[in-house]
Amino acid sequence: MTMPLFQPYTLTDQSLPNRVVMAPMTRCRTEQPGDIPSAMMADYYAQRASAGLIISEATQISRQGQGYSFTPGIYTEAQVDGWHRVTDAVHRAGGRMVLQLWHVGRMSHASFHDGEPPVAPSAIDPRAQVWVADGQGGGMVDCPMPRALATEELAGIVADYRQAAANAMAAGADGVEIHAANGYLLDQFLRTTSNVRTDRYGGSRENRLRLLLEVMDAVAEEIGPARVGVRLAPYITARGMACPDIIDTILAASERLNDMGIGYIHLSEAEWDDAPVIPEPFRHQLRERFKGTLIVAGGYDRDRANDLLAAGLTDLVAFGRPFVANPDLPERLLHDWPLAAADPTALFGGDQRGYSDYPRFDPSTIDPAVAANHSEGADS
Repeated sequence: MTMPLFQPYTLTDQSLPNRVVMAPMTRCRTEQPGDIPSAMMADYYAQRASAGLIISEATQISRQGQGYSFTPGIYTEAQVDGWHRVTDAVHRAGGRMVLQLWHVGRMSHASFHDGEPPVAPSAIDPRAQVWVADGQGGGMVDCPMPRALATEELAGIVADYRQAAANAMAAGADGVEIHAANGYLLDQFLRTTSNVRTDRYGGSRENRLRLLLEVMDAVAEEIGPARVGVRLAPYITARGMACPDIIDTILAASERLNDMGIGYIHLSEAEWDDAPVIPEPFRHQLRERFKGTLIVAGGYDRDRANDLLAAGLTDLVAFGRPFVANPDLPERLLHDWPLAAADPTALFGGDQRGYSDYPRFDPSTIDPAVAANHSEGADS
């Protein structure tokens, strides 16, 4: 059985030993106060350095960009130092890591903004919830009605992304990924269901693309386009994101991103039980428009990943939840070793329990005959 998932790949100028990507996952383990990446985070990411590429958890570019408790930032000196501790640990373990840059927009709560409402393209209730810590541990709370951003405020957000990218590189990252998916700020600007503006950032497809392209252009200018990726979510409909024009909008964006020389597009695919399957024609259309690297994420297992890679419809496959309890996930997938189950009570916040205390798999626990068969399959 041919398994392209375990073949090396060159991402711009970076040599990846395999095509297994660790997807970004919010885990809320920062030092407080200050939302500073912690030593515990350095251990966690270093344990998973056998991934071809690690994409960090979403990292807010500013205080305004925060929407959940204890998520890391990249806008203060202490946060940059904290991220440097993380990237150093990953590099010492032989890994490669990019930081995902994030502004949540309306997916937030007034408690993060001194009692003021979150910001958004338009004052439309997302009818969604975010996780907010309290004295009893925290829980999910409703997002309030957001405030529409004034046109003159948007240049400042672009500048925040540029500075965050510079800070990420100063912190030792190998690149950055712009989070423009899953109902967060840049995704909100892309969609007619969340953007009803009448200025040059709303209305037409070109106008709805404007903020994303300004951000991508600024970040590419700051650190070089090959070091920049973007996450997009063509078929996500939750959080008021069911826009009838989003597929054509994303295809138009992909052409512009290709012209910029952006390093990669990362598709966030819906993965709930009755979610729409991304149609193969869309994958071909995306390939025609964007010649750089494609990454997909969305509930993939080893066989589905290998099939899509073999068909040439993606270059890398990102795994999220399997990495939580399986720090050695690439090796487990290669040898078809069993996957450990994550503790669902320890996903957000807390200490090492359910975070950096999951062990690597012990091959001695497998019957030697079974292990030999798995090894033969992996080598073919």
